[in-house]
Amino acid sequence: MPERTDAASMPLVTVVAVVRDEEPYLEAMVRSVLDQDYPHPLHMVLAVGPSQDRTREIADKLAVETGRITVVDNPTGSKPLGLNAGLERMPDGHTVFVRVDGHTVVEPTYVRRAVTALLESGADGVGGRMHPVGDTPVQRAVARAMSHPAGLGSASFHTGGTAGPAETVYLGTFRREALERVGGYSPVYVRAQDWELCLRLRTTGSLLWFDPSLVVEYKPRRTFGAVATQFWRTGMWRREVVRRNPGTASVRYLAPPTVVVVLAASAVVTVVGLVAGSVPATVAGLVAPAAYLAGVLVASVHAATRRPRLDLRSALALPATLVTMHLSWGAGFLRGLTERVRVDDGV
Repeated sequence: MPERTDAASMPLVTVVAVVRDEEPYLEAMVRSVLDQDYPHPLHMVLAVGPSQDRTREIADKLAVETGRITVVDNPTGSKPLGLNAGLERMPDGHTVFVRVDGHTVVEPTYVRRAVTALLESGADGVGGRMHPVGDTPVQRAVARAMSHPAGLGSASFHTGGTAGPAETVYLGTFRREALERVGGYSPVYVRAQDWELCLRLRTTGSLLWFDPSLVVEYKPRRTFGAVATQFWRTGMWRREVVRRNPGTASVRYLAPPTVVVVLAASAVVTVVGLVAGSVPATVAGLVAPAAYLAGVLVASVHAATRRPRLDLRSALALPATLVTMHLSWGAGFLRGLTERVRVDDGV
């Protein structure tokens, strides 16, 4: 039976964020959390990693100003370790754990509606839709690519859909007891830790729930270089997930590395054809790249003309954005984790 959701029965909530080098975004994120219309005061835990900017200074200032924030050190910068630190520091009596990220801004009703969905669905975890928003042409192109199937696939938290059971949830609002039952976040997965957590929850009998009305604003990377680095490392970690959980391999995950292999092979065939003076070989080598670029252009037009339409400069940046995302992710997947990435990501 669904649980009651009147204000008196709403549980106490702790919101947790792992932050590092978030000076441009941190205060807006924190204010959006503390200004929620939740019927009880929200507590917040900020796990602060080693930063090159004023992130720690801002976190400490906000903690003093509000009296509702616990700031903890996260020496390695690892997200799962920071999230587990937040779980451990939830005050007594707080039974719901809400995750947010430093690049996110949550609307004023987000926590109340997320907890209501958690109670009414009977789920152990609830999540909504990531809404990428950009301020510059490249950032707007990245935002549009991230919410289109040609960019990050057709997962509901990227593209939307109807409310119902889900394999994973974006960020996530969880029952504390469920997280503690499975041992929290795995420190092995510096990236994709939310997906791996949801896998363990589902295999132990938990229901996860997608609610498309829960929208979280996300600020994506601002430059092609930053996007390439993000997706290169994400591809590496996804390879690690598939290595440890072979049954999770899918077309969505294998498509980018396949594209990289096919394009690399096509380049070799084209060069050999040119050196040998073989027109058929040269043409054969160009077929796959031409088909891929044609697909990217078609997807870019479709994405750019969705409402609201992208401005011209952002639309022109969209094909390069998709290519950067695909090839960086695919190359990272093929490369697999390096020791440097493990160290940089705090493993």
